Amino acid sequence: MEFCPKCKSMMFPSAGTLKCRKCGYTSDNEQTDENLMSRVKREEREVTVLEGDADVGLPTTSARCPECGNNLAYWWLRQLRSADESETRFFKCTKCNNTWREYD
Repeated sequence: MEFCPKCKSMMFPSAGTLKCRKCGYTSDNEQTDENLMSRVKREEREVTVLEGDADVGLPTTSARCPECGNNLAYWWLRQLRSADESETRFFKCTKCNNTWREYD
C-alpha cells in the first residue's frame, strides 16, 4: 500500500500505475505483484505451559485427566491461531499436574 506524496491519501491501482483519487497524482512506478508482496516474516509463537506454582489462583472445572482419571482441573484460555478462530482451552490436573488442551 502506498500513499500519495502530495496529499497523503491512499494510492489506488489504475492502468498499471498507482493514482491518488483525491488530488490525481500518478506514480511513475509500474505496479507489479512484487510491490504488493509482504516481506514480513511471522515470528514463532510460544505455547504457555504452567510450571511450578503458576496455577495458584486459576479457576477449576470438572474435567477428567487422561493420565490419572482425576475429575478436577485448573483451566485457562490462549489464542494460538488466528483471531477469527476460537481460543484453545488448556487444563492442568489438580492431582498429577498433567497438562492437556482441547480445541473447538
